Amino acid sequence: MKIRVEQPCPQCGGLITLQASDRLLTCPYCGVRNFLQANGPFRYGLPGKVDTAEQDRLLHAPYLRFKGNIFLVTDAGISYRVVDTTRDGFPMPGLPPSLGMRPQAMKLVRLNTESRGRFLRLSVKAKVILDKAARINDLSGKRGNELYHRAYIGENVSFIYLPLLRTDDMLVDAVTGRPLVALEKIASFPLKGAPFNPRWQINFLATLCPRCGWSLDGEGDCLVLTCSNCDTAWQVGAAGLERISCKIVSGGADTSIYLGFWKISVHLPSMKIWSFADFMERTNQPGIIRRQWHDRVMNFWIPAFKLRPKIFLRAGRQVTINQWRLDDEQEMHVLPSLYPVTLPSLEARQALKVILAASAASPKKVFPYLHGAHAENISSTLVFLPFIDQNHDWVQPQTGTVIAKSILRFGRSL
Repeated sequence: MKIRVEQPCPQCGGLITLQASDRLLTCPYCGVRNFLQANGPFRYGLPGKVDTAEQDRLLHAPYLRFKGNIFLVTDAGISYRVVDTTRDGFPMPGLPPSLGMRPQAMKLVRLNTESRGRFLRLSVKAKVILDKAARINDLSGKRGNELYHRAYIGENVSFIYLPLLRTDDMLVDAVTGRPLVALEKIASFPLKGAPFNPRWQINFLATLCPRCGWSLDGEGDCLVLTCSNCDTAWQVGAAGLERISCKIVSGGADTSIYLGFWKISVHLPSMKIWSFADFMERTNQPGIIRRQWHDRVMNFWIPAFKLRPKIFLRAGRQVTINQWRLDDEQEMHVLPSLYPVTLPSLEARQALKVILAASAASPKKVFPYLHGAHAENISSTLVFLPFIDQNHDWVQPQTGTVIAKSILRFGRSL
């Protein structure tokens, strides 16, 4: 589901249409570029058709929109599903349980301090909404009796508000004008709401390198910006742009593209995994464990870009198992062939147990222990790996990882 959002430029006020996944705003009128920063999920509203004088009487009902991959590890194996849905966060008679196709059919409006009316509070926990929307037991058709682990990866969670107009005796859908429910039937529901919370306001960060002042490079949906002047990488943090550790494995003359992976160094004491050798032994990988692997810190390699669940697992597993074949990492140098980073490091950490499960040649030695496996000494580095062009595929020569070009393009819409 592609959702379009209408956003005024903070510099010139021109209206810009963005995709809901965009984090970098480029104004086609004045040329200003800003990174969008939010304190929590982004919040949008369906455009209501009411007169200006009636806007203060609006009530905004919250719907949670979830888009991402859900993974389950059970005794039946690993199952997954791509979910894109909106579910009501204020269950009340008369309100539709889902917004259906409306967010896709019309341009949403980003809420700001000028948004009028009152906002109904979310009365259902987000986790309950997600579990219900995903229909967990039907993922990939595999129904296990024992659930070992659940993960939401590559998720895009936001709020979409349905505007409601309260008349003397009815609650009316302010988008369609259709009456929804008589007020006397919902007298017990808290309809007072609250005004727009300033904490929901979007912040606009200038895309200038904090280190040297150069203009940062990035595309609309990227989460990491790079500076080609001082060869640094930056992501949005609570205090603004924060520098992240970034390396590159240089490729040969046949390298066509560099894809980013989050290299996450961890210890899993409960599973007795401290080194790469421990990981290979625990997952029962074929082959002889080399002596030097006992001194090699255990690193999980998680794709830093969104992919279909099956390909995401395969790519993460292949690079993680074959990491010893990679050439040494070098200091970051920005190249035009760097692929955008669309999966943040925090979500990549949520994939650790899923990649561990996908790597297990003997599931019984891994699956039952995932619930109590708490990672320690976590550190992460963004590493760009070289891929060569082989007709319809991108191929990483050291690890043998193959990603179809069409799959990579499709991942930009996940």
